Parts: sequence; structure tokens; C-alpha cells
Amino acid sequence: MKAGVYLRLMRPVNCVMMGVAVLIGEFIALKGSLNPYASLLGFLTAFTLAGGSMAANDYFDREVDTVNEPDRPIPSGQVTPGKALAFSALLGALGLAFAFLSWRFFQGLFAPLVAGISFALALGYNGWGKRFGLPGNLMVSACVAVPFLYGAFMVGVLPSLLLAFFAALAFLSNTGREIVKGIADMAGDRLRRIETLALKYGPRPAAWAAAAFYLSAVVLSVIPPVLGLVSAYYVPPVALSCLGFAYTSLKILGRPEVKEARGLKRLSLLWMLLGLAGFMAGAVGEPLIS
Repeated sequence: MKAGVYLRLMRPVNCVMMGVAVLIGEFIALKGSLNPYASLLGFLTAFTLAGGSMAANDYFDREVDTVNEPDRPIPSGQVTPGKALAFSALLGALGLAFAFLSWRFFQGLFAPLVAGISFALALGYNGWGKRFGLPGNLMVSACVAVPFLYGAFMVGVLPSLLLAFFAALAFLSNTGREIVKGIADMAGDRLRRIETLALKYGPRPAAWAAAAFYLSAVVLSVIPPVLGLVSAYYVPPVALSCLGFAYTSLKILGRPEVKEARGLKRLSLLWMLLGLAGFMAGAVGEPLIS
């Protein structure tokens, strides 16, 4: 029972996505191959640091969650705030230790630095950055984009142009999702006086902003195949992802309401997972345009 509660604190789907992003970064940096030991360390680094930041988020959002998500572990009484914070610290320490080992064994000189800055940024967002609305959204999205770059730094390689594109796509699409979350969480966010776009300007302008970020990612996703940076395998999953983000944009613009936003923020994770699949697939085989 307790193990399940702590797993819920981590939000394992998000953690796995961060780990996969690191593997994609490593795969591209090593030109289509993976080092098993580096992959394990990289995945564990991203998984534990993401889990630590998620647990910290539950700690800082415990009052908000009594309104927005009362079934979360802290407001439901399944775990105390102090234990959630200690769990966050434990996961953070493990993640930084894994990053240090990457530097020690794989010449990933910048790995501990990038991992440390990313985790500090996530904690900064949870502690105070979230209150500033869009700047807070951008902080979260930066943390989502970093794992792609970390995968290269971990094995001592500078990130390529393709990885920069993938990081940018993750940044834009996640920012759209964060703004949609702001629409979904308006009632609880008022408790902490969080200046989300939805609370500051209203749900409809926030919906337009979310759609702008989603559709910017859709437009940007066309560039890697045009530049000959990816193979044809990139196209099917990324095309589905783009259709999903276009659908989400239309739905939130049509009904910028709490109930609709709650469903769409979850659905956005599916489109992001499809994007991840396309990123990995696009790194296999010959470039679409040579």
C-alpha cells in the first residue's frame, strides 16, 4: 500500500517520459547506438530527479490539491507532508548521484552540472516560480526539454541541431499543456494567488495562448524532415502527435472550461508520448531528404 502511495507521488508516467528523452538524446549523440551502462544511469537520473520534483510539487501544492485533486496522497491523508518532502530529497540525492557516476565513467563532464541545474529549476518552480503564471510554465517546460540535451552531455557529446529541435518541440508542447492545466486548476490556484494566464486574463485568452504553443510545436515539427535530419520513420508518429495537438487546440478554444481542460491535459500526455516515439524512430535509418 505505502509503496503505491509513494509511486503516485512520483507520477511514474512523467518520470518514464523523462528517462526516455535521455535515451533519445544519447541515441542521437552516439549516432544510432546506446551504451547499456550509460543508458541505465541516464534513465535512472531522469527518472529519480523527475520523481523528486513531482513529490516536491505535491508538498508545495498540498493546499491547492485539497480543492483541485483531493485524492492526491497528501490531501487524502495517505502520506504526511514531511514524508513527501523527505522522499523528494531522497530521490533528488539519488538522481544527482547517478549523474555524478555518468561523469565519472563516461566523460560526461557537464552531466552533474546540467542535472543539478535542472533539479534546482524544478524545485524553484515548485517553491515560488509557479506563482508567476507563464514564467513558471516556461520553467517547467525547460525542465522537460533538458533531458534530450542531457542524453548527449552524459556521454561527453555536445547536443546536435536535431536534439535542439527535439528539445524545442518538447518545450513548446509542454508549455501549451501547462497553460491548459492552469485552466483546469483555477479554483485551487486562487488559494495560492497563482497568476496563471487563466486567472489573470481569463480562460479564453489562456486557451488561445495554449493553442499558440501547441500549434507552434506542430509547425516546428516539419523542419527536421525538410532539413534532412530525420528518417521517414519520424513522420507517422509525429504526424499523429501533431493531429492530436491540433485537436486539443480546437477543443480548448471551443470550450475553455475546467472540465474540458482536465481531460485535455491528460490527453496531451498521449500526444507527447507519440512525439517521443517519433523522435526515436526518426533517428533510425537514412534521412528522408539527403
